[in-house]
Amino acid sequence: MKKLIYLTGLLLTVITVNVMAQDQSIFTLGEKAKNVNHTGDVWLRELNAADKDINSQISLAVFAPNAKLNWHTHSAGQILLITDGAGYYQEKGKTAQLVKKGDVVKCLPGVEHWHGSTPTTGVTYLAVSPKSSTTWLHPVNEQTYLNLERTTDNALNDEEQLKALSASKWTWMADKNTDELNKLFHEKSMFVHMGGSWGKQRELDVIKSGGIWYKKAEVYSVTLNIIGNTAILLNDIDLEAVVGGNTVTNPFMVTEVYVKENGEWKMGSLTFSKLARSVKMNNAK
Repeated sequence: MKKLIYLTGLLLTVITVNVMAQDQSIFTLGEKAKNVNHTGDVWLRELNAADKDINSQISLAVFAPNAKLNWHTHSAGQILLITDGAGYYQEKGKTAQLVKKGDVVKCLPGVEHWHGSTPTTGVTYLAVSPKSSTTWLHPVNEQTYLNLERTTDNALNDEEQLKALSASKWTWMADKNTDELNKLFHEKSMFVHMGGSWGKQRELDVIKSGGIWYKKAEVYSVTLNIIGNTAILLNDIDLEAVVGGNTVTNPFMVTEVYVKENGEWKMGSLTFSKLARSVKMNNAK
C-alpha cells in the first residue's frame, strides 16, 4: 500500500523548473544528457525504476529552448505529464501538436514519434512507462522544426487574445459599454438567455437600456479550444445581474463562440446554461 501511495504521489506531483537558472521547486535537476539521440540541451533524472512490485519507470526531463529528441518508438508506450513550459509532440504522418503545462500526452506502443521544446520556450515533463525498450531513429528535420514556431506563436497569441477578449467582455457588459461590444459582436451573432434568444442589435439594446444589467461576473475557470478559424470558450461563472429591476445571482456555464475574419476575432454566439451547483460568489443575495 505504501508503494502504491508513493507512485500515486509521484504521478500527481506538479513541478516547475527554471531551465536558465536550473532551479527547481521539488525535484533536483538531473544530469545533462549527451547529444546522442537528441539536439540541444536536455537534463534527465530517473525518479523511479520499474521493479517486481511496481512496473513503472518515472523520469524527469527538462528541455532548454530549441531542444528535441530524435524520432523514436517505445515497445510498451509512454505517458508524458507536461509540468512546465511549452513544446511539441508529433506522431509519424500526423500534424505536430503544441503541448503546454497541464497537458497529458499518450505515446502508444510502437508508434513512431518525437517530442521536445519549441525554438524559444523550454519544456519540462514527467515520463511514465512500464519497463520497456526505446528504439531510436533519425533526427527531426531542422527546417521543418523551425517552421513550427510560426504556427506555435500564432496559436499562443490567439489563445491569449481570446481569453483577454472574454475577460474584457464582462467588464464592458457591466459598464454597459455598447460601443466596444458592438465591435466585438459579429453582425450575425446570436445570444441565448434563460428567457429567450435573439440577435446582435437586440442584445446591444437590452444592455444599453438596462433591461439586463450584467452587474458582476465571478469567473472560476476558462476552457478554450481553437478549431481552425473558430474558437469555443467556456466560462464557469457566478453572475450577479439586474433583470427588470430585480437583482439575481445564478451559476452559469457560459459558452462563447468566436470566429476569425480578416485576422480579427468576433463573437458569434453567447449562451448561458444554468448550473446545478450552488452560488459561490461572496456577495450573493
